[in-house]
Amino acid sequence: MSAQQLEAILQMAAQNPPPAQATPAQLRAWFDASNSQMPLAQGLPIQALRIPNGAGGTMTAELHSTPQADPRKLVIYYHAGGFVFGSLTSHRALCSYLAQFCGARVLNVDYRLAPEHPAPAAHDDALAAYQWALAQGGYAASAIALMGDSAGGNLALSTALRARDLGLPLPAAVVALSPALDLAAEGESHHTVDDPFITRELMGFFNAMYVPGGDVRSPTVTPFYSANLRGLPPVQLQVGSRERLRDDAVTMAARLKAAGVEADCTVWDGMVHCWQLFAPVLDEALASLEQAGRFIAARQRSAQGG
Repeated sequence: MSAQQLEAILQMAAQNPPPAQATPAQLRAWFDASNSQMPLAQGLPIQALRIPNGAGGTMTAELHSTPQADPRKLVIYYHAGGFVFGSLTSHRALCSYLAQFCGARVLNVDYRLAPEHPAPAAHDDALAAYQWALAQGGYAASAIALMGDSAGGNLALSTALRARDLGLPLPAAVVALSPALDLAAEGESHHTVDDPFITRELMGFFNAMYVPGGDVRSPTVTPFYSANLRGLPPVQLQVGSRERLRDDAVTMAARLKAAGVEADCTVWDGMVHCWQLFAPVLDEALASLEQAGRFIAARQRSAQGG
């Protein structure tokens, strides 16, 4: 483990905590400013798009590519932020490095955020992005992978489940990084891990913003408690050992395997929540994205048609 790199990152983060008593808008500005400092991968063109959202309107998105990318293959990326913050800006660097490793185009999606747009707005937008890729985007389902970190990992898994239930062709693979799944905080790690980033209070804040007065175990906001996980495409989960959400990924992997789904879960020793955001200044961040890229590339097929 690159202990010195991580320690330097944690020291910088400790000097830049989220603003106290902040509004959602202030938190968004803080999060974007904190994560936009990472340098992008060099030489990658980024195309700005507008695609349909889940409410009859549109949302912005960015398409990352490399000269080596197969234009028929796509990774739809859903960013972190507890359904409250996060944006194209906060995850631009991460997506640029992912594009280098996966051999496909990467679509970074700017879904609607709470509290202005509570549940299931983000989940509806995540599904809409997949439907756009199938219909207007011209991508075969077998050439699409769904991926995200934290809340975005929730969205990636949820979208695969909703696609199955709607009878849509299923994506080739799903990758969930540090996924936020156990919204009821029932897993052991929610009570035993000293997480440097995700506190119980922050989790409660996210729930209050996105699921005000609602059921945090509802399948409309998390796939974690879904009774039927059968028939999903292969899933890779990655989580750090220092995460409050560690058992979200570990338990989900076990449930997927019990349902007959190909599922792989890696617990990265010493890593913190969404450490991939620290690419390229943390070796494990790049290694994590490379692992995800290999998993996706091995399962995507670029044949035309559904």
